[in-house]
Amino acid sequence: MKTYRIATIPGDGIGKEVVPAGREVMEALAAAGNAFRFEFEDFGWGGDYYRAHGVMMPADGLDALRGKDAILFGSAGDPHIPDHVTLWGLRLKICQGFDQYANVRPTRILPGIDGPLKRCKREDLDWVIVRENSEGEYSGVGGRAHQGHPIEVATDVTMMTRVGVERILRFAFRLAQSRPRKLLTVVTKSNAQRHAMVMWDEIAVQVAKEFPDVKWDKELVDACTARMVNRPASLDTLVATNLHADILSDLAAALAGSLGIAPTGNIDPERRYPSMFEPIHGSAFDIMGKGLANPVGTFWSVVMLLEHLGEMEAAKRLMQAIERVTADTKLHTGDLGGTAKTVDVTRAVCAQLAK
Repeated sequence: MKTYRIATIPGDGIGKEVVPAGREVMEALAAAGNAFRFEFEDFGWGGDYYRAHGVMMPADGLDALRGKDAILFGSAGDPHIPDHVTLWGLRLKICQGFDQYANVRPTRILPGIDGPLKRCKREDLDWVIVRENSEGEYSGVGGRAHQGHPIEVATDVTMMTRVGVERILRFAFRLAQSRPRKLLTVVTKSNAQRHAMVMWDEIAVQVAKEFPDVKWDKELVDACTARMVNRPASLDTLVATNLHADILSDLAAALAGSLGIAPTGNIDPERRYPSMFEPIHGSAFDIMGKGLANPVGTFWSVVMLLEHLGEMEAAKRLMQAIERVTADTKLHTGDLGGTAKTVDVTRAVCAQLAK
């Protein structure tokens, strides 16, 4: 029997609730006659670790994760710690340390969920957003000087490399090629950002020649937000920079009904290091400890984790269980307008897997 070594990092806020729920579902799936098992190791890194040790994770933390088959992550964010400390000290340290340069975010309207686009049919909104996850606007290049003085200056520099842009665009074209519509939208802002984004556009033209069967177009990021709302059926696979895709994917999740249902994968396509899977909803400290968190985003992230491991049938089975549960409005959590608790949704998905 195959054993997969999984690192769980609940992190902060409701991550401490949804990651255990995700583990429970994974154990139920393994127990339902599949020829694999999971071996979990939990890492208590995050805000509490920072208060005890002054860092979000230990200096040798990557070494502890290196031998794992995958990572299931909860959230990073604590109202008592600056956001840049929580982000750079944990999530980005793992993403960049393991060169998880492709951030993949599928979006569609699940059964039973009422999205805000009333004119949109379920089949009209079925997207995958590919986010460059290692450089761009989140490279960490810049600084501050003369703090507190009238002449204070602060800079954040967008860094794009040819190798970084080529590999994410090639990944996106390949992903679009694998989907039925073979359609890709390359998101840009080269009308205003006339150096890095112009290079991005030029490389897109070059990479596109490798994929003659993929139909592609270019869209300015501001226009893309309107297109997502007004013409969702015109989109399928999208690729954008670190910042642009970060924003667009949250819009996509909201259009699909809730940030609570949206998954993401931080992927190392070359499989040199473990990839990391997480819901996109954040730490949500306002509902922490109340049992109100929607675990669907975590469960869908587990689907992506299983697909990455090559367990396609198990991933399909879990996704079907999730969809049967979301179709029952009595099992909707508060973010979807319901009254169900985290434990209710988790038990329902496990029950579907046991059938």
